[in-house]
Amino acid sequence: MPIVRWTPKLGNLIDLPDFFGDDDLSLATRANNNLDVYETDDEIVIKANVAGAPADKVDVVFERGVLWIKAEKEEETNGKDKQHYAKSSWSYSYRVALPNVSLVDQNSEPEAEVENGVVTIRFKKTEASKPKKLTVKEKKSK
Repeated sequence: MPIVRWTPKLGNLIDLPDFFGDDDLSLATRANNNLDVYETDDEIVIKANVAGAPADKVDVVFERGVLWIKAEKEEETNGKDKQHYAKSSWSYSYRVALPNVSLVDQNSEPEAEVENGVVTIRFKKTEASKPKKLTVKEKKSK
């Protein structure tokens, strides 16, 4: 009698996604929809969700090519006319390695701003790394 590997069939009991299958790679990208990293011709931009956190509660640290974004939000309500007290807090933490960190202009200070619950950090690129339009000349044959 040959030895056959036993694979349990849990599909009827629990509906779990296949994290290792090629078809479900979009699941990994959907799980991290709170962070956007992209490049333009002039800069590298990182946007992160920090919903409700004021600008003074957002910390951004850039060290050795890694950007760390931390933010906190706290709410406290105390009902004057009712026996009600509520306190809630949220925290956000993102760490991302900058793509093409060699393209970042080290002499220019990155800009960070919070607007509508999103912190945006912009790193300027060096002039040498920006795309250049070349002039195409027509060669005249003799």
